[in-house]
Amino acid sequence: MIVPVASGTVRMIRSVLGLRNVLLGAWQGGSMSEPLPAWATEAPRLVAHDSAWAARAREYAAEVADLFGDRLATGVEHVGSTAVPGLRAKPIIDLQAVAHDPAAAVGEARDAAATAGWMLVPRELDRRPWRWFLVRVDDAARTRLAHLHLTAPGQDRWAEQLAFRDCLRADPGLRAEYAAVKDRAIADHPADREAYGDTKAAFVRRVLARL
Repeated sequence: MIVPVASGTVRMIRSVLGLRNVLLGAWQGGSMSEPLPAWATEAPRLVAHDSAWAARAREYAAEVADLFGDRLATGVEHVGSTAVPGLRAKPIIDLQAVAHDPAAAVGEARDAAATAGWMLVPRELDRRPWRWFLVRVDDAARTRLAHLHLTAPGQDRWAEQLAFRDCLRADPGLRAEYAAVKDRAIADHPADREAYGDTKAAFVRRVLARL
């Protein structure tokens, strides 16, 4: 008898298997016999906005600037829900920057970044061709503290992230609508980070299409 599996469960299984079978050896010095890092499978959670997030973003942005130096073509921007006062969010700071050559920048800075707590997510797992993705983890390597979305020059995503952030900051009604979308997404997908993100993405696309 074949038992059907929910699509969210399939996505989670694929994510975990991808980490274990393809990418675990790529974690900083990892081996296939080691357990998955806890931060890699951390479930999403929403908390009330914290006014300390802005200062934390500046702290992590300074780390990124120090790590990548003149490899960056822009400053480091605070984006995502933690950059919008009053909006509930996952307690993870999202940062965005443009590098002249992201692949080279990540390759050259990878060891120093890992020492500073910034873990590169291999692109085979991330599967978002517009970015190179690094995760800032806590000292115990259990919890995500920040994300860095590093893009190439001319990437549309740079302007889109900033435009969406600024729309939410300027429009309380839109902010409330997005908060409701996030609440529904976390209720429907409490343990599936990918499905949670996909649900929000549809709303983001609708907002950007109106600009």
